[in-house]
Amino acid sequence: MPDLTRRGFALASVAGAMLAGPGRVLAQALPGADSALGSITGDAVPIAPAERLARIAKAQRLMRERGMGAILIEPGAALDYFTGVKWWRSERLTAALLPAEGDPVIVTPYFEEPSVRESLAIPAEVRTWNEHEDPFALVAGALRDRKASGRPIGYEETVRFFAVDGLRKALGGVTIESAAPIVRACRMVKSAAELALMQKATDVTIAAYRHTWPRIEKGMRPSDIARIMNAATTQLGGSPEFALVLLGEASAYPHGSGKPQEVREGEVVLMDCGCTVHGYQSDVSRTFVFGEPSAEQRKIWMQVRRGQEIAFRSARLGATAGSVDDAVRRQYEAWGYGPGYRLPGLSHRTGHGIGLEGHEPVNFVHGEATPLAPGMCFSNEPGLYLPGKFGVRLEDCLYMTEAGPRWFSTPPPSLDRPLG
Repeated sequence: MPDLTRRGFALASVAGAMLAGPGRVLAQALPGADSALGSITGDAVPIAPAERLARIAKAQRLMRERGMGAILIEPGAALDYFTGVKWWRSERLTAALLPAEGDPVIVTPYFEEPSVRESLAIPAEVRTWNEHEDPFALVAGALRDRKASGRPIGYEETVRFFAVDGLRKALGGVTIESAAPIVRACRMVKSAAELALMQKATDVTIAAYRHTWPRIEKGMRPSDIARIMNAATTQLGGSPEFALVLLGEASAYPHGSGKPQEVREGEVVLMDCGCTVHGYQSDVSRTFVFGEPSAEQRKIWMQVRRGQEIAFRSARLGATAGSVDDAVRRQYEAWGYGPGYRLPGLSHRTGHGIGLEGHEPVNFVHGEATPLAPGMCFSNEPGLYLPGKFGVRLEDCLYMTEAGPRWFSTPPPSLDRPLG
């Protein structure tokens, strides 16, 4: 999926489905559920506490090397990554402190402690604050007890300003700086256990596509198709995250259009869908034509497929992430698209990082100097968009190995065989 906003998820009208917690769609609430589908995720193994402790140990080593005393982390993927705690952000501070030495500290409102502990997967001290108290005084006290308050304190890059500002005021003259280099160094390199969960999530999404594609009928709206996809995903054992469906001209705009859409003969059906398995994400896009494709649709589809292959071959160990995007654009410009990000052509980056989040650092985007290394994972989605007509996006994710890139899902061979 080309952008963090997930605007197209709303356009797909999936919000009309009943939800059972974040991202979990009840199959029985969705038309299209098929009793013949069964879960394929029963053998998926969640991340073990020992792996989370190893992540913390790595972060602590990197903190000591940089002279940093601790890192503040709010709820979100990074908190889950290190501690297992699955929580949400509100005006009431819940956060973790990862000190350079010693066990982590979880700070949370007193009345939330039992709920926060439910998903805590590692040994950690939990300190609570009441509604009339200053939570940042509690954070400062924890830092002093861990002998971390005299050194620079880092914050995970998505931490909100009020938390950074509150920490700065509570600590006085202590330096507060971004901990992105440390957290990224941990999260960007996936373990075998993480890769296995991402592979399982991808397997679910591909199987759901194979269930959905032959059930698309003339006159269907995006929401009709999305409900079939999400029901299949749920029954296959995944937790649906998004199901973007763009029909006809709407496919020319990466996140679609608010105008009414329905399946029509000879028009493009672009789907961008993903799910999670034990928190780890898939992200797969497929472009079909309902009925007989035109010569132009076939041409653009094959050019996008060629763009995927160029990106895959360019993803060499040690190459910069930005060089992958550059290689694709050179070929697209040679075909007359662009230049650069101009339309008709490829108006978004070639790919994004992926893992616990659908979009993680770093990206296949012009100017990104991070070298590719084993364990890094990316989407590969160099779409082509023709405003006023249609667009084509094929998206398959890859991961870097010592031998180079490998696919999580195999790209389709042709428009006539869009799922292989």
